[in-house]
Amino acid sequence: MPTLYRPDQNRLLAALEPAESARLAPHLELLRLLPGDVLYQSGGKLMYVYFPITAVVSIQYELENGGSCEIASVGHGGLLGVSLFMGGRTTPSRAVVQNDGYAYRLSAARLVEEFHRRGPLFGLLLRYTQVLMTEMAQTAVCNAHHSTQQRLCRWLLQMLDHTHSSEVAITQEALGAILGVRREGITEAAGRLQMTGLISYRRGHVRVLSRTGLEAMVCECHRALRRESDRLMAPRHRADAGIQQRWLEREAVHTRRTGRPERRGDGAHDAEAGDSQADLQFP
Repeated sequence: MPTLYRPDQNRLLAALEPAESARLAPHLELLRLLPGDVLYQSGGKLMYVYFPITAVVSIQYELENGGSCEIASVGHGGLLGVSLFMGGRTTPSRAVVQNDGYAYRLSAARLVEEFHRRGPLFGLLLRYTQVLMTEMAQTAVCNAHHSTQQRLCRWLLQMLDHTHSSEVAITQEALGAILGVRREGITEAAGRLQMTGLISYRRGHVRVLSRTGLEAMVCECHRALRRESDRLMAPRHRADAGIQQRWLEREAVHTRRTGRPERRGDGAHDAEAGDSQADLQFP
C-alpha cells in the first residue's frame, strides 16, 4: 500500500483527540476502492465503517423497479456507516464507490466501543450525522425545485469538495441515476456548461475548468450545505469561541423599546435615558 496516505487526511480522523487516535490507529486498514464497488447493500448488516481519503462513495436509495437516486455522498470529510452508532445495524440505502481511491476501514465493533466511551469522538460523530442529514434534506429540496443544470452544478461542486481533483470519471447514465433525471437531460445540461467553458466533457469523463463559474450558476443548496458543514465541523475551540463572542456582543447591547424616541413622547424618552444612566452606573 502507498505510504503517502495517512489517517489525518480524513477530516474526522484528523479531529480525534490523541488518546482516541492511539486506540483506533492500530485497527485502521487502508484499502483501495474501485468504481462500482458496493460497500453495503440495502438491508445488509454493516460490518465496517469507512473513512475515505481520496475515494468518494455515493449513498443511493433503490426503488422496487430498479431505479435509484443519490441521497448523499461521502468524501474525505466524513465516514460511511453512521447507522451503526445511531442504533441500527442495517440501512435501507446502499453505498457504491463513485470515484476510485483510498479509504481507511474500521470494524463496526471498534467504532461502537469507542462511541460508547462518550469521549470527544461521541460529539464529533453526532455532529457529522447532522451534516449528513442536512445533505439528504437539501438534496430532496434541490431535486424537487431546481433545474437539471443547477443540480448538475451542485453535484460537481460537491465532488470538488470531496476530492483534491478537478476530474470525475462518470457516464451520462450514471449521472442521470444519481440526479434522478433522464439521460437526455444530462446531455443537454452538460452541453450548456461545456459551451460556456465551465467544464470539459467527453464520454465517461468530466473535468471542471472553472469552479467560480459553477458557483455563479448553482442554486442556493450548495452554499447552504457548505455553511452548515463548516459550522458543525469547525474545531470545537473555534466554535465555542464564536458562540461566546456572540453572547458577549448580545449582552453589550442595551434593551430598547421599538420605534424612534421622538415618536414615543417625552416620558418614554426620559425613561429610556434613565435606564441608560442606570446601566452606566451598574456595568
